[in-house]
Amino acid sequence: MSTRKAIWGDNFEAIEQSLTEVDPDLYAYIRDFAYEEVLARPGLDLKTRELLAITSLIGLGAPKETATHLEGALRNGATVQEVRETIIQSALFVGFPSALGAMKTLHALLRKRHTPGE
Repeated sequence: MSTRKAIWGDNFEAIEQSLTEVDPDLYAYIRDFAYEEVLARPGLDLKTRELLAITSLIGLGAPKETATHLEGALRNGATVQEVRETIIQSALFVGFPSALGAMKTLHALLRKRHTPGE
């Protein structure tokens, strides 16, 4: 399975289309290098890579991308507790306001996942 599919899940086509619309050449680099080379390397499982991505994206102040990788972490075996601890740990190094925003994003994601009929 493609690393992108493993991370993006049911959002695969929408994310792929969105990135292609922004710029197809830039998306090709993201797809080929970031996802299918770096994230697919042996040595760390995808769950661990996603937890690391969450911390980095919180630090960069990239909430939309953080949300994508919060879902990716859960989809690839991270527990809610592991994701929460990752966010809390990030507060020490990237700041409490950024971590708080990520925690709010996680809670919104969890509410959405538990909404009947979705």
